[in-house]
Amino acid sequence: MNKKHYIIPIFVSHRGCPHDCVFCNQKKITGHGGDASKEDVVHKIEEHLRTIPRESAVIEVAFFGGSFTAIPIDQQQELLEAVQPYIDDGIIKNIRISTRPDCIDMQVIEVLKKYKVQIVELGVQSMDAEVLRLSNRGHSAKDVIDAVALLKKHGFTIGVQVMVGLPGDTMQKSIDTVEKLIELKPDIARIYPALVITNTEMERMYHSGLYQPLTLEEAVEVCKNLLILFEKNHVDVIRIGLQPTENIIEGKEVVAGPFHPSMRQLVVSSIYRDMMSFMLKDAISIKELEIHVNPRDISDILGQKRSNIDYIKANMKIEKIVVFQAIDIEPQTIMLKYGEYTNIMSIKVFTTFWKFEGIRHKI
Repeated sequence: MNKKHYIIPIFVSHRGCPHDCVFCNQKKITGHGGDASKEDVVHKIEEHLRTIPRESAVIEVAFFGGSFTAIPIDQQQELLEAVQPYIDDGIIKNIRISTRPDCIDMQVIEVLKKYKVQIVELGVQSMDAEVLRLSNRGHSAKDVIDAVALLKKHGFTIGVQVMVGLPGDTMQKSIDTVEKLIELKPDIARIYPALVITNTEMERMYHSGLYQPLTLEEAVEVCKNLLILFEKNHVDVIRIGLQPTENIIEGKEVVAGPFHPSMRQLVVSSIYRDMMSFMLKDAISIKELEIHVNPRDISDILGQKRSNIDYIKANMKIEKIVVFQAIDIEPQTIMLKYGEYTNIMSIKVFTTFWKFEGIRHKI
């Protein structure tokens, strides 16, 4: 029996971060204020364990929200020590931390290894020097390269976090960033469209006309390209879009930008739309089209409010489209039937045909 993966999130807020990035108000983004203590860590773990069926679970503690390894070493140790009894008892399987690329050195590595941290995610955001400068990131692409090399040498699972649509960013720069990261062979990735959050420098830039965020449609297009690039190169994209918090959902914290509570679904749905268009590119005069899909993929293939079906019907001039759920169809695979023709394709195969065309213009 496959065990379900559970993450116990511990938020360390803006703690440890030496820079004020233009996009960042960490308290607003995470929906959590204040700094976690050793007691807070134990309380959070115990609170979650009461709801997790341990016999069928793989449980991980993740320190999110700040630059963990920029915190003073004694404070890092205090937080990590709180998890150790659960690690030693086999209750907690992994510890994950998130940090800046310029906050990784041998002293940090030794602490992380001592306290059995297995996964380190780096807030890369961009590998473009101008984007990093305009965003006041305070680190360089070389810092990313050096941090990944050091972490890889010592056996950590490495994650990279990319933010698209920052000041000075373009589609081409985002593509270049991911291509450079792929060369470093990370294990996992997250993709975040930049949002204008209250009480940030980017909010001031937005109101003064110095910055324009991506539209939702533009963000989906960029994220789609990056998702395909990462996954074609065996980098697992574990998240697309900011985790919704109550304040963000209610519109209290996001001033502007492409927020959507189901960003990944929009991106994957867009891939399916392109895939069906590709599969039908040589078809002529289709009166009725059957789409057969695995039940788990049905909502992604239909698109929100059946937008994909409406798009294919209108653009291919098809009179009738019928969608069937079929458990014998592999996940992430579509079978199209029209007339005497049957066409089957998986996303994995489709991405081998993918071409990044028209990406050199500014978004």
